[in-house]
Amino acid sequence: MSEPLRYYYRNRVHEVRDVAPTRSLLQHLREDLHCCGTKEGCAEGDCGACTVVIAELQDGQLQMKSVNSCLQFLPTLDGKAIFTVEDMQDGAQLHPVQQAMVECHGSQCGFCTPGFVMSLWDLYLKRESATGALPRAQIDVALSGNLCRCTGYRPIIDAARRMEDLPRAAFDRAALQQILQTLQRPQALHYAHQGRHFFAPRTLAELLALRRDYPAALLLAGGTDVALWVTKQLRELGDLIYLGRVSELLAMREQDGMLEIGAAVSLDDAYRALCRHYPQQLGELWQRFASLPIRHAGTLGGNLANGSPIGDSMPWLIALGARLVLQGGAGQRVLALEDFYRGYQKKDLRADEIVAAVRIPLPQPQRIFRTYKLAKRYDQDISAVCAAFSATLKDGVLHQVRIAFGGMAATPQRAAQAEAALEGQPWNEAALAAGMTALAQDYAPLSDMRASAGYRMQVAQNLLRRYWLETRPDAPLPAAAVNVFARGEA
Repeated sequence: MSEPLRYYYRNRVHEVRDVAPTRSLLQHLREDLHCCGTKEGCAEGDCGACTVVIAELQDGQLQMKSVNSCLQFLPTLDGKAIFTVEDMQDGAQLHPVQQAMVECHGSQCGFCTPGFVMSLWDLYLKRESATGALPRAQIDVALSGNLCRCTGYRPIIDAARRMEDLPRAAFDRAALQQILQTLQRPQALHYAHQGRHFFAPRTLAELLALRRDYPAALLLAGGTDVALWVTKQLRELGDLIYLGRVSELLAMREQDGMLEIGAAVSLDDAYRALCRHYPQQLGELWQRFASLPIRHAGTLGGNLANGSPIGDSMPWLIALGARLVLQGGAGQRVLALEDFYRGYQKKDLRADEIVAAVRIPLPQPQRIFRTYKLAKRYDQDISAVCAAFSATLKDGVLHQVRIAFGGMAATPQRAAQAEAALEGQPWNEAALAAGMTALAQDYAPLSDMRASAGYRMQVAQNLLRRYWLETRPDAPLPAAAVNVFARGEA
């Protein structure tokens, strides 16, 4: 018999038995529990109207984060707590986040308001021990996943500042942690409904055994892409194996000059760890990689295993020489990330293998590394072009040149001819010109809704020029001085 799903919501533990494994949290809230404060806007994680906050235990520690409920399959919430806009008000007393939205006229048509409130509540909890004014940049990051179609962001930003001035509302983290501890399972979850199975293994050994026994089962990590197969393509997914509880896949460690990040580590946690080593090079990309709720849910391993030609992680990882760790029944193998991609949506992954981790080289002396993202919107948009450049600059001469682009080919791809044109050359304008010319031989980009082929090629060459301007031995310019090149206007 299938085990029931258990989660904590609105001051009690809920048990769920008879729902499909692909039923979304949003559907469950609105249709099963009749808690309709959480709104459905796009059902693809883009608008933020369905934002909720979930709490879970990782290594015994309480973690809380905003997510899009339309992308969360209900079984992934087993053992966790859910908070929606219905939790905010205590009797007749508004929560400071709600009160600030009222005072600052932050609710306009009102449809998006519950999502904004939950994103601000997530920020409010993160600020419990903070002192001083709330930085505007922190507000922008917190609200990056919420769209207001009334174009009224200014009063919502005012509300984010105002909530800091109101009397604090207490939140008992210790009590919540105790409740979640009672919901933790001593063994792997196996949930079934109408012949479809959902497995949540806890160890790598359990995962590999399930992979062997259910070879047709779909691996599920953050669900930020897979959930769209259900909400937009109306696909039946069959059996699912969830990676979000596998302890080995949630680990990060530094060893032998590499940072190894497990495949189930969230994008936000992964980029936070990486930005400790590459703050200048990856800081902006971290902020612009989708929205905060998407980064909370999605995983770096899932992004790499997906292999989209417009994914933002692959170009800079390839430029740095990152390596994938693949685990299967025959053991472990390690290969360069660029060798993993064989063609559009084709990967060097055997039937019994999973992506277990990615190993990323840490900074080295004299290595100059940059990555740039180009999109129509600054926040929460898919790249038209994503570029990464890495080389060792010794005595003014380039060595170990690695250049990779996303959005320029059917896979994330290195620019072999441009690399050859620059390798061993003085880092001067003549070498730059040769590299820009060679780029035209490396790629034959397509035209689509995001950019034309001509624009993509021009901007790729301009981004190589920007890299030169920022890293040239003779009077390099700071990044802010050359942002014009990122827009393809030079």
